[in-house]
Amino acid sequence: MKASDNTSHTPSGCLICGAPLVYTRQMEPVECVLCHGHFLSNARCENGHYICDSCHEKDALQVIYSFCLHTKQKNPVAIMQELIRFPQIHMHGPEHHVLVGSALLAACKNCGAGFELEPALLAMRERGSQVPGGICGQWGSCGAGISAGITVSILTEATPLSGREWGLANQMTARCLSAIGAIGGPRCCKRDSYTALITAAEFIREHFHIDLETPESIICHMSGRNEQCLGASCPYNSQRTGEN
Repeated sequence: MKASDNTSHTPSGCLICGAPLVYTRQMEPVECVLCHGHFLSNARCENGHYICDSCHEKDALQVIYSFCLHTKQKNPVAIMQELIRFPQIHMHGPEHHVLVGSALLAACKNCGAGFELEPALLAMRERGSQVPGGICGQWGSCGAGISAGITVSILTEATPLSGREWGLANQMTARCLSAIGAIGGPRCCKRDSYTALITAAEFIREHFHIDLETPESIICHMSGRNEQCLGASCPYNSQRTGEN
């Protein structure tokens, strides 16, 4: 599976018209313009278009699953950088709640971890796709960090009644959310996913002794797609790193 060279042109706003997204304080009844399902949401574009999470991420989830099942990469950041070149992966969206964990699982497997990758990826897709879009601001829990916690839950087969496994899964989520929150907003699904992957890789090396590969530095080339980009305040922005 190869990525298209056209991926950098998908909009960061409305997928229908490109208009900026707006958020209301209260959840309101909305209709998805694609499946015509009815939902409660606090998000839509300035022109009133709303796309439900299932429609938003549907094509992306299959791309993530197929790519991660076959990649030989041991570097979860490199896996993400390949995935986000596919046009199905939008600048922002709930697909990142599956992408982060899937990249970690694939990298762990390729580093010799002893688990079955296919059922693990299916579990990640099922669990991660239940994490709603926009909860980073509404719930104070970025889905990229939650996805890393799901990874540990899958690796350890944790349940609500587990001991050490339960603790490790929650510690992973907490550590990722702390790192993501320390940078500050507005949200950027690429920045938050990179931060979760780097933090999670360190956690996995520390607690599972799986030596995941990570880059010395990350240069984001998608700042032009994000109207809320932090610019030089983002640790991955070329303005800060001095690279183009």
